[in-house]
Amino acid sequence: MGNEAGLKGWKASLAGKHAVLIALGFLSVFPLYWMVATSFKPSSEIFNSSMLPHHWTFDNYVQAWHSVPMTRMLTNSMVVALLQTVAQLFTSILAAFAFTRWNFKGSSLIYGLIGLTWLVPFQVIMIPNYVVISNLGWRDSLMGLIVPNIASAFAVMQLFNTFKSFPKALIEAARLDGASDWSVLWKTIFPNLRAAVASIGILLFITSWNDYFWPLLVTTKLEHSTMQKGLQMFMSTDMNLWGPLMAATTIASLPVLVLYLVLQKQIIDSFVKGGLR
Repeated sequence: MGNEAGLKGWKASLAGKHAVLIALGFLSVFPLYWMVATSFKPSSEIFNSSMLPHHWTFDNYVQAWHSVPMTRMLTNSMVVALLQTVAQLFTSILAAFAFTRWNFKGSSLIYGLIGLTWLVPFQVIMIPNYVVISNLGWRDSLMGLIVPNIASAFAVMQLFNTFKSFPKALIEAARLDGASDWSVLWKTIFPNLRAAVASIGILLFITSWNDYFWPLLVTTKLEHSTMQKGLQMFMSTDMNLWGPLMAATTIASLPVLVLYLVLQKQIIDSFVKGGLR
């Protein structure tokens, strides 16, 4: 009887946990569902409470596509996000490897300063960055959007902890085989940490893709800006075009969704290994 009562209690506890997870999952997914559903509603149904449109329409997508230079802005966002992510990963991998591989004088101070820059609000450095970009003639250009963000203190700190947990015996074995530091980094360490790098990479990509304030400050023309600035064009003090706005937002969300689906295995592996470590 005791075992049977304990089994029933365990099942009840498990059911309660699943119920909580289902509720949290619903709360996370529902706004996305409502965005997509609203994008297919005509203007007369935007503010009703129906879960599905009564009359499906693609007019919002057509209007959104022609209201702003959608193709150009999507291309700009993709180029900026990809190049910025690659640059941040590259510089962060080199920095993390240097901090974990060599014990040089002042390394703790430098690492602390890097961590401190992560705490500095963007509003503190935006004016100096803007002045530099303007003096270099990079306003209204992709260079002005990418170059100020080629390094990430967040990525350095995350990769530092990842590199620190890598077995030093493997590094020493590679060194005994005559491998250079460059070879040790890219042929020994990096192949074993691709899941962690991929998970950090997708976070960096999403951050870059969703960046709004810096493109707003640096660019003046929509064809030179990114998708996030284009979304603001559907909102004004007089009227908000909710249908086209939801359609444009859905289009802007697709690249991030595709990236996650492509790297889903690496991201899950990273979370699992991080939880077991």
